[in-house]
Amino acid sequence: MARLVAGGLAATGASLPCAADAQGFALYVAPPRIEAQVKAGETHRQVIDLQHSGPQAGRFRIFTNDWTLKADNSVQFGDALAPGSCRPWVALERRELKIDPNGRYRYRFEITPPADTPPMECRFAIMIEGLDTTQVDQGSFNFPVAGRIAVIVYAQVGGAAPKLSIGKASLRDEKGARQPVIEVSNSGNATGRLEGYLTAVDAAGVEFEMSPVSFPVLPGTTQAIALQPVVEEGKKAPVIQYPLVVKGTLEWGKNREKLELRFAP
Repeated sequence: MARLVAGGLAATGASLPCAADAQGFALYVAPPRIEAQVKAGETHRQVIDLQHSGPQAGRFRIFTNDWTLKADNSVQFGDALAPGSCRPWVALERRELKIDPNGRYRYRFEITPPADTPPMECRFAIMIEGLDTTQVDQGSFNFPVAGRIAVIVYAQVGGAAPKLSIGKASLRDEKGARQPVIEVSNSGNATGRLEGYLTAVDAAGVEFEMSPVSFPVLPGTTQAIALQPVVEEGKKAPVIQYPLVVKGTLEWGKNREKLELRFAP
């Protein structure tokens, strides 16, 4: 019955700190994901900022997991070492931690790829699990509730990099509404994400900005990436009248690609 937040893999909110708040577990974690350039044979150090906002001291267990992205874009975590896992390269500062009420802790870990590691991406998760559980009563059921947060780490070894290509544009049904998506393939050896802003004009002549959701495209995979209107705080998203024409430039890393796409039923 653990509550799980997969930091950096959600399609939205990817730039915000992860937070899980079950009874007895109130923890904020930043950053939600870590992307790092790592050299083979050298130790790379990273820090995760933990802030416990509970009224009592919190006890946490910290460990690593492998993870996979399933066909429905959900994340599956595993304690067992996956084939080719790079988790043996990871050294954690400590396995258990206690943080005072409203306290903060800068948690450190290291990644040391062997000297003969070829260019590749090392992917794993830092799991932060609450050791204090609360009994929840729901009718005839009584069960313990704990919390868990995952910080996803992408360590690019030896200059590994994504190589994205944008394919066909289409519309998909999303909760009864049409949503523009683009097909993005990654022939590189590291995960990539599309960034940037596009100018859109719909059939009614309404002009607005759109941007791709921040979703990972893993090496050797093809992902449908949604384009969403950029909406100012306090305003409603436009009701799009199709066909829709979208122009502009998207980028990943140092790469840029100009686009002119048409979305029609």
